[in-house]
Amino acid sequence: MHNKFERGWLMLYNDIKQAIRQFNFEGKYLSAEELRSGNINSTYRLTFVKSDGARQEYILQRINTVVFKDPYAVMENITNVIDHIDKKLRAAGEDTSRRLLHFVNTKDGSYLCRDSTGAFWRAYVFVDGVTAYNSIDDPALFYEAGRGFGEFQKNLFDFPAELLHETIPDFHNTKRRFYAFVAAIADDKAGRVRELEEEIDFLFDRRKMMSEIVDKIDAGILPMRVTHNDTKLNNVLIDNKTGKAACVIDLDTVMPGSSLYDYGDAIRFGASTAAEDEADLSKITVNMELFKLFTKGFVEEIANALTKEEIHYLPLGAKVMTCELALRFLTDYINGDEYFKVNSPDHNLIRARAQMKLLTELEAKYEEMVEYVDSLIEN
Repeated sequence: MHNKFERGWLMLYNDIKQAIRQFNFEGKYLSAEELRSGNINSTYRLTFVKSDGARQEYILQRINTVVFKDPYAVMENITNVIDHIDKKLRAAGEDTSRRLLHFVNTKDGSYLCRDSTGAFWRAYVFVDGVTAYNSIDDPALFYEAGRGFGEFQKNLFDFPAELLHETIPDFHNTKRRFYAFVAAIADDKAGRVRELEEEIDFLFDRRKMMSEIVDKIDAGILPMRVTHNDTKLNNVLIDNKTGKAACVIDLDTVMPGSSLYDYGDAIRFGASTAAEDEADLSKITVNMELFKLFTKGFVEEIANALTKEEIHYLPLGAKVMTCELALRFLTDYINGDEYFKVNSPDHNLIRARAQMKLLTELEAKYEEMVEYVDSLIEN
C-alpha cells in the first residue's frame, strides 16, 4: 500500500507523464515538484539524471487556455522576442545561458505539445543560481528589478511591435474597460450598485486621466512598444552571487503596448506600502524611496532607447495602471466576482478601495515623481 506522500507523487506524475514523454529532455526522469507561485499556468519543476550522473532540471508548464486562447500565438510572441534579445546579447559578447529562457523542443520539433485531454504544454531549461523574490526586503532589489525591466525594453526598442499577436485583446485599452464598467453598472447583475455611489463617482471623475495613454498613442505622442505587461518583482530573476538582474521571465503577456504600462504597473505593485487587498486604507501610501530606486534603474537602462516624451510621462503610467486595476476590481465586484478569485464576498470591493486609496497617494505625489524622472534625463 502506498503512503500519502507516494500517492500524491503518483497523482502528480500521472498528470504530467504524457507531456514529459513528448519533449527532448536530456537524461533519465527522476522526480517532479509542482510550483504554486503562479496564478495562471500550472508549473512543474522536473529533475533528470544525465549519463554522467549530473542532474539537469527543467520547468514544464501547462498553459491556461481560458486566459490564453491561442497558445501558438503566445509561443510565437515569446520565441520571436527571445531570439531578438539573444542576438543583442551575443553581439555584445554576453553568455546567454542564464540571461534568457531556453525552450526545449518536442520530439516533432515544436515548442508545444498536447496531451490526450487537449491540454497544451511547453518546457524550458531551469535557470539555476538565481532567485525570484516575492517581497522587497532589501530596497536594492527594486533597483535591480527596474534595471532588469529597463534592459528588457532597451533590447526590444527596435523590435516591430506590430509583428506581435495581441494574445489578450484590449488588455490595457482603458476606454473599452470603462465602457465595460458602465455596462456593468447598468446591468447590476449582483444587485450591488446601490452601495457603491462613492466608488463609482471616484472612477467617473478620473475617466479622462484613465484614457490619457491610449489618447497619446492614438495621437502619435507615444509610440507602440513591445511590453511585458506583468512587471512584478518576481518576474526578474536576481543572480545569487552578484545580486544583479539576470533574466526577465513569464513572457506570456508580451504584446504591443506602451512602455508606460510596464513602468506604471511595477510602481503600482512594488512601491505601495501595502498589499493589493489591504482593508486598512491608512496603511496605503507610496514609498518614495522605492519609487526612486526602481525609476533610477529603469531610466538608466532605457534613457537612450525611449523618447524624452515617454520618459517624462512615466509617472502617468503609475496613475493609469492603478486606476485601471481599481476599475477592473470594482467591475468584477458589480458583476458578481466572475473574473478574479476571491476569498470573501467583498474581496473585490476591498481590492478596489485599496487601489483607489493608492491612486490618491500617487496623485498627491505626482509632481514630485515627474520632477524626479525629468531630473534623471537632464543629468
